[in-house]
Amino acid sequence: MSTTGTGSTLIANIGELVTNDPALGGLGIVRDAALVIEDGRVAWTGPSRDAPAADASFDAAGRAVLPGFVDSHAHLVFAGERAEEFAARMSGRKYAAGGIRTTVERTRAASDDDLRANVRRLITEMARQGTTTVECKSGYGLTVDQEERAVRIAAELADEVTYLGAHIVPAEYEDDAAAYTRLAATDMLSACAPHARWVDVFCEQGAFDADQAREVLQAGVKAGLSPRLHANQLTQGPAVRLAVELDAASADHCTFLSDADVDDLASSQTVATLLPGVEFSTRQPYPDARRLLDAGAAVALATDCNPGSCYSSSMAFCVAVAVRDMHMTPAEAVWSATAGGARALRRTDVGHLTPGARADVHVLDAPSHIHLAYRPGVPQSAAVWKAGAQVR
Repeated sequence: MSTTGTGSTLIANIGELVTNDPALGGLGIVRDAALVIEDGRVAWTGPSRDAPAADASFDAAGRAVLPGFVDSHAHLVFAGERAEEFAARMSGRKYAAGGIRTTVERTRAASDDDLRANVRRLITEMARQGTTTVECKSGYGLTVDQEERAVRIAAELADEVTYLGAHIVPAEYEDDAAAYTRLAATDMLSACAPHARWVDVFCEQGAFDADQAREVLQAGVKAGLSPRLHANQLTQGPAVRLAVELDAASADHCTFLSDADVDDLASSQTVATLLPGVEFSTRQPYPDARRLLDAGAAVALATDCNPGSCYSSSMAFCVAVAVRDMHMTPAEAVWSATAGGARALRRTDVGHLTPGARADVHVLDAPSHIHLAYRPGVPQSAAVWKAGAQVR
């Protein structure tokens, strides 16, 4: 069994291989299949009977094999936790954006080593559950030095890094949000851009309005970053329209959408990234995935793993909730958690298992992808490879 990513590895006796190959339609399922990993890439897929020889082999024993999950929205650079806040919400307190400030205080006080260890812990936790691509945001520092530290640490460990200096207005700028917005669009951005690929803004009541969001996002684009946006999480507002206007890779949350928002997403390249763990953890209404899919919008699923509104790293949990409470089919949810996440990151090398793709392989301890929703809460990751190296 290959564990180093060197040589070639044959994964044989796959009961159901989910390739996400558009040429095959749907999930691109191949049954009684095999897959060969070589030099960190998928070298071959096809029927088991036709499988070529390899240096090492892994017997899937009739299990299902999927692409690794692509978690395109997570906030992992933080210190502390907010369990008491969660308990208060479960007792009836309404969720609001202001709780972020609690994490900001604790994150600012933490050492680099403590923050680094927490990111590593969570990414390892994700990998053991089949997540092989992780996007990680800043946003719990909210000073130039603290945000630079956050994206620098994220860049050491995560696949994709997003500068989110405009997460919320910190307490010291409470009476001058315009000044903080200027800082986020100038000095803070300049310090963070070398470590990031993306720029994001929380465009919402209690955070940043559309004009402030546009200022930061356009400055980010000028600095060489690509935009994505926290959009329409708490209210129906202008954020989705702004995301489409700026050709953002994704509009994330999309909980409260007008008909015009849905039409804009369906006619654009902007992916609607839905985060069902947030609604589970805040008791807000779930996004209407069916409405988006029926309109022709591209949908991704992600965890939004963070210490406040969703402290879960489980993409399998998100798949199950999306099927149960957002009216997605199991196939739609699995596609959205793999190929959809890749599209939300504008990545073509992950989210599928076709020759040339990065060898991110998730072996379920189950015969079908359907079991991710059919057996919610049950650990089902039997083996995981990332870029050809076995990590579980």
